Amino acid sequence: MVLAAGATVAAAALLLTGCSGSSPAATPSATAEKNVHLTFLNQSRGQEAVLNELAKKYGEDTGVTVTIDTPGPVDYLPKLQADAQSKQMPDIYSSFNPVSMAPFYKAGWALDLTKDLKGDWSKNFTPEVIKLATFAKGNNLGVKPGIYTVHWENQAYGLISDSANSGITASTPPKTVSDLIKQLAASNKNPNGGFSVAASLTPQFVQYLASNWLTDKQINDTFAGDYKWTSDGWAKAFQVIADLKKAGAIQGGSIPGGSTDNPTVETNFFTKHSVGTIFDASPGVSVAHKTAPDYTAFFSLSLPKASDAKYSPRSPGVPGKGAVINPRGQHVQASLDFVKWLTQPAQQAVFAKEAYIIPTSPSLLSGSKLPDTLTGFAAAAKNQQVIPNTFSAQVTDAINRDVQSLVLGQMTVKDLLADVQNAQDASQ
Repeated sequence: MVLAAGATVAAAALLLTGCSGSSPAATPSATAEKNVHLTFLNQSRGQEAVLNELAKKYGEDTGVTVTIDTPGPVDYLPKLQADAQSKQMPDIYSSFNPVSMAPFYKAGWALDLTKDLKGDWSKNFTPEVIKLATFAKGNNLGVKPGIYTVHWENQAYGLISDSANSGITASTPPKTVSDLIKQLAASNKNPNGGFSVAASLTPQFVQYLASNWLTDKQINDTFAGDYKWTSDGWAKAFQVIADLKKAGAIQGGSIPGGSTDNPTVETNFFTKHSVGTIFDASPGVSVAHKTAPDYTAFFSLSLPKASDAKYSPRSPGVPGKGAVINPRGQHVQASLDFVKWLTQPAQQAVFAKEAYIIPTSPSLLSGSKLPDTLTGFAAAAKNQQVIPNTFSAQVTDAINRDVQSLVLGQMTVKDLLADVQNAQDASQ
């Protein structure tokens, strides 16, 4: 699942500077180290079992022991920060959103993989995924140009819904945003209906909505400070949230916040079945498989088009789970060898089947059938925003905070946009 960046990340920037049996056997490279022990700090609960399975197989094939350490999604970032401050970083660690990870890259805790990805290894990934993982020159996070992560998961955003509680069906989904709001509002008359989105995911929710009226370049320029948050496209996107509240579509009349907001939303949907539709990232399906394996009566769908849209809506393009290699570790080459093996199509296929994720391998994407619960996300992944910049930590904080105030009636859309623009200006 995706975690909010928040003020914690901004503070971290200062602190950090102070198998399946069907998989082929791993073949150690000519420079592979023998009898070494690697530690992989893993952020994902949903992929923990698969990582342990694959690590065990790799050890049996190569003699390299890989220990998967999973503190959990809430505790992952604080542990990684503590490890960096004490200079006890793991050999390999999970990457998720760029804002949260940028301080580690800037502090020199990530190996630049650009040269390695100029060879055959790049064939394991779609060109779009590599582009999304690339920090271009002049990026708004201030990271040195390079590629610091490789990803076996392609992440998309969208809606997850249960027809029994929402009245929405996969065969006849809402055609427009207005239709969606009406159906969500109607379902909210039932105790287990309505709509929920975590505050930490509202930046992505708004970014997705804004693509109805903004090009990728305009969105990218907004993140860079060259296009105003007060423009009509962003105003219309935030107005959708206000319209959801006005229509009575938001369950409980509020947006959940706090460090565990998205896990709470997912628990309410997948375990308690107390809400009919949520906005989530595709890894939510993996979470469902782990926490409620017998629950499959849900489906995913893309956000529908706004009735006055200029463009087709596009999911924010974000690489999913991946790996970062510590260049200061004792076994850098062994770490690189393991990560190269982990991202091969055979291992990606294990992730896709057992952890319910969308792979990044072109061969798997073209020839494999994904679970029905991922169908909507897979469709969204085919039409994603591909932009080099992202939200600054200050803007993320402002949106998370202000959307909650908007829904509670404490701010207007105009007030919100002005505050977000101020946050953007402060981050420049």
